[in-house]
Amino acid sequence: MSDAYRPNVGIMLINNAGKAFMATRVEMKDEDHWQMPQGGIDEGEDILKAAKRELEEETSVKSVELIAISKDWLFYDFPPNSKFWRDNYKGQKQKWVLFKLVGDEAEINLDTAEPEFRKWAWFDLDQLPNLIIEFKKDVYTNVVAEFAPIIKANI
Repeated sequence: MSDAYRPNVGIMLINNAGKAFMATRVEMKDEDHWQMPQGGIDEGEDILKAAKRELEEETSVKSVELIAISKDWLFYDFPPNSKFWRDNYKGQKQKWVLFKLVGDEAEINLDTAEPEFRKWAWFDLDQLPNLIIEFKKDVYTNVVAEFAPIIKANI
């Protein structure tokens, strides 16, 4: 295992009511943990480009307006029993991008080329840290704290 953190982008997608999109992962059928879209940043890839690519790959959504990008990188460590990326990375470092859905929510389609999610819903911001798996809770708490005032100002 390396001490390195994998570069990653997280996406908070909000609707006109200021609620955030979250979905459940396909491989977690027994648990009901929710998460926002996220994914790796390719070498040399711009954060905004990575966020748009990951959002489209995971949700089919293209009709978005950029509202903000997090000021700082946020970090989390993979749990000891993690089977993803564990051999090469200690965890992930994430920049978060806040998008507003400007198209119709019918654009959301989880039946993608490589489905990652099985169901989705809109949630109030204060619910997000309680819906995510424990090892990502601090990241979600920080994302909500940074983006909530921006969302209030933009709705």
